[in-house]
Amino acid sequence: MKTRLIFTFFFSVLSILSFAQEKKAEKKEKWKYEPNFMVGIDVLNAGASFFGDRKLYQGFISSRIKGDLHGVIEAGVEKNIYQKNSYDAKASGPFLKLGAFYMLAKDKENEFNGFYGGGKIAGSFYTQEYMAIPVRGFGGSNASVAYPSSSQSTYWLEGIIGGRVQLFESDFYIDVNLQPRYLVFTTKQDDIQPMIVPGFGRSSSKFSMGFAWNIAYKF
Repeated sequence: MKTRLIFTFFFSVLSILSFAQEKKAEKKEKWKYEPNFMVGIDVLNAGASFFGDRKLYQGFISSRIKGDLHGVIEAGVEKNIYQKNSYDAKASGPFLKLGAFYMLAKDKENEFNGFYGGGKIAGSFYTQEYMAIPVRGFGGSNASVAYPSSSQSTYWLEGIIGGRVQLFESDFYIDVNLQPRYLVFTTKQDDIQPMIVPGFGRSSSKFSMGFAWNIAYKF
């Protein structure tokens, strides 16, 4: 009797484990990435480039990875100047951002419509030049020094909070987002904190805020 009970218990455990493995395998087989891409161009900053010192051209490619999770790659180029508090500097170069966002609320009829939040890691590789940096001169007088053009790099973390909506029943979307940024690391020329970082902004602090108004197309 005891032997029969032991065998019954043993085979019951095996059956449960086998059933659990089958269920796990089914779950793994259910998820399959289906190629989907959305490509967008920031038309707001591109348009503003014609009327100011800042020339910023950027765009993104995103793809839904699984469920409400989307991966995103953003790239661009920026040229800008900084003329404030006796500083006179300029910088230009490309930048790249990699990250993901999650659809926090979406349309039942179109899951690409809705609000989202996420984060990115970013880096910029640019050329900067200081035409004037204020220094204390002889006898307390004001003076300035200049530094030649040099290659620098800066890295930061960037949040993303935004929303997108389909234009009528087309494959075009309007995508608007805010981008709070925190500078993590930067190279420096003679220990001078960069005043302009392409893709990050024009600021001498570690925090900045970006904004993008994109026209996107879903493939």
